[in-house]
Amino acid sequence: MNAITDRFGAFEPGTVWLVGAGPGDPGLLTLLAVHALQTADVIVYDALVSDDVLALARPEAIREFAGKRGGKPSPKQRDITERLIELARAGHRVLRLKGGDPFVFGRGGEEALGLVAAHVPFKVVPGITAGLGGLAAAGIPATTRDTNQAVILMTGHCATDGSDGIDWAAYARTGAPLILYMAMSNLPKIAPALIAAGTAPDTPVAIVVRASTEAQRTLVTTLATAHDDAIAAGFEAPAIIAIGAIAGLKAALVGAGLDARALP
Repeated sequence: MNAITDRFGAFEPGTVWLVGAGPGDPGLLTLLAVHALQTADVIVYDALVSDDVLALARPEAIREFAGKRGGKPSPKQRDITERLIELARAGHRVLRLKGGDPFVFGRGGEEALGLVAAHVPFKVVPGITAGLGGLAAAGIPATTRDTNQAVILMTGHCATDGSDGIDWAAYARTGAPLILYMAMSNLPKIAPALIAAGTAPDTPVAIVVRASTEAQRTLVTTLATAHDDAIAAGFEAPAIIAIGAIAGLKAALVGAGLDARALP
């Protein structure tokens, strides 16, 4: 056993590691995630794992794409879980690599439950979730003492016709910023729903696309105009959307034209 294995533990054959790859920049990987990349026999990765992260895998590792993207043909979750079980039972070191954190809107919990039911040993390696790391990379703090004492992480894959059971008025009353994952396609429904629920139309909104990567772009706008402004700017998923006072702090923290990633 080498020093890294001694420190972080062996990645045993026949096991599955559910690993968070962070928001995109390979520099934001944990040491344990790098250890897994350089040890795994098979890497089953999702659509939000960057090429720069995959480049850290050992050359002999087999790579299998299992990405799920909204509105596009995607593997069924049950099939992905069954594939993890099959690979582990074949004696492989299986790395299930997910963007962000595997247990934050990443379906890692579902896969873990499936592995438990199949009696397959597994390990969870947390990652920096995009809703927090992505905003930080754009120079937007998730909390400050002057703006908020709480923050709400929320999926944007939701209907707004009442069938989802979301009480938008309840969220609006908290005054806490909303950080939305996977919300670009539903933004034209979410924004009016929040305004109708009592959120001010001029509430600041920040949209960060391709967070922490070389392709990162950030737009700061308002709730009333967020969708139109995003379309005009050519913004597309994947994106993180922050709604609330924290979104308006970017201008104070990042000078005009300064890439937030260059901040000390």
